[in-house]
Amino acid sequence: MAEIRLQEGESLENALRRFKRKVQSEDIIKEVKRHSYYLKPGEKRRVKSALARKRARKKNRREGSSATDSRRNDK
Repeated sequence: MAEIRLQEGESLENALRRFKRKVQSEDIIKEVKRHSYYLKPGEKRRVKSALARKRARKKNRREGSSATDSRRNDK
């Protein structure tokens, strides 16, 4: 649980900014979203594999575009 204490003379805006940074660094929001609904084990596997395929496609596209760029530079 993220908790901060107000320092003497600190404005509320600065304290709120520190709090948001701390919440983000502790991945509290991500954890809440993950627990907000239940996925069956099979569904979880399908989602995980779909994300892996998406990452692989993105990686291949990035590597492929750099390969075509180098060919263009040779001509």
